[in-house]
Amino acid sequence: MALGLICRADDIRQYAGQQGREIKALSDSEIAGYLEGRGMGFAKAAELNGYPGPDHVLELATQLGLSPQQRATVERLKRSMKKANRLGYWLARDERRLDLLFAEGQANDENITPLVQRIGSLEAEIRLVHLRAHIEMRRILSADQLKKYEQARGYAEN
Repeated sequence: MALGLICRADDIRQYAGQQGREIKALSDSEIAGYLEGRGMGFAKAAELNGYPGPDHVLELATQLGLSPQQRATVERLKRSMKKANRLGYWLARDERRLDLLFAEGQANDENITPLVQRIGSLEAEIRLVHLRAHIEMRRILSADQLKKYEQARGYAEN
């Protein structure tokens, strides 16, 4: 019973200290992640089901034995993911606008609905950029390289 009361007290204060954030709904780390186009777990369904990500493949290039052609293809794929940076910028901008509406006491259904819908759409587009890159990455690697990747990442037995 006492543990339940402690947990509920923690839930009540779960946002304490976040009121000073630049954008209330996003941590500094999340803002940076969106602006830099980082994965942030958007492709976890792919990553944990045998579809490697370009960043991690490049980190493991030597272990995987990437050919020069494969490496060049992976680097091109990574560059093509810069679209996520641009989308992340727009998402952070719209989160900032949403935050401002509430901060200024101007939030209402009419002005938050299009912002929230756009934020949701942008997040979906960012996730698609990452998932599509993982799908393409799987096509580039051989079965042996995929196995080595899973072992190096700790997803499979050695």
